[in-house]
Amino acid sequence: MDEVPHNLERAAPEKGGGKARSMGTLMHLARLLKPELIRMELETVNPPETESPPPAERIVAQVKESVIRELADLLDRSGRVGNKTKLFRDLHNREKKASTGIGRGFAIPHVRTKEAREFLFGFARSTPGVPFEAQDGGLVHIFLAFVSPPHDDQLYMSFYKRIAEAILTTTVFDDLMSARNEGEVIRAIKWFD
Repeated sequence: MDEVPHNLERAAPEKGGGKARSMGTLMHLARLLKPELIRMELETVNPPETESPPPAERIVAQVKESVIRELADLLDRSGRVGNKTKLFRDLHNREKKASTGIGRGFAIPHVRTKEAREFLFGFARSTPGVPFEAQDGGLVHIFLAFVSPPHDDQLYMSFYKRIAEAILTTTVFDDLMSARNEGEVIRAIKWFD
């Protein structure tokens, strides 16, 4: 079995088939992921090479900011975000603290924020991949973004662990990369449940 990145831990299945419980309710990520919270292809791309390119750190910072802005816009489609600009700021500030690029082509941008009225989960893909300071140094292709209200710690951490476990132990990357539409993305996300 592969080694887990230092900021992730293997999640032991919880009672009830490994499903997260919040206020007595069984939660399934595939049910939380709505078609309107799926972006099949990000607009953000790597900047074209020029004669005197800017420093790599600046390119990565610009790409990350652009991706985070797209993810905030995506999550705002739910109608459950208080202020999209503040959500972007919260996600961006969280990303500045430590990269959410966990490797294997995945990033899990996440934050607990007052701007989330409830737990929200979104998916976005970059077929060519973008630099996102992933732990393995590779490009990130799959973005699994989630936000939750500050008081929802148990659900938030449970989902983070479940996502990380599925990424590390399944073929979900290939399934998500080959998905042709939102329905196929949702079916692939069932790996997390």
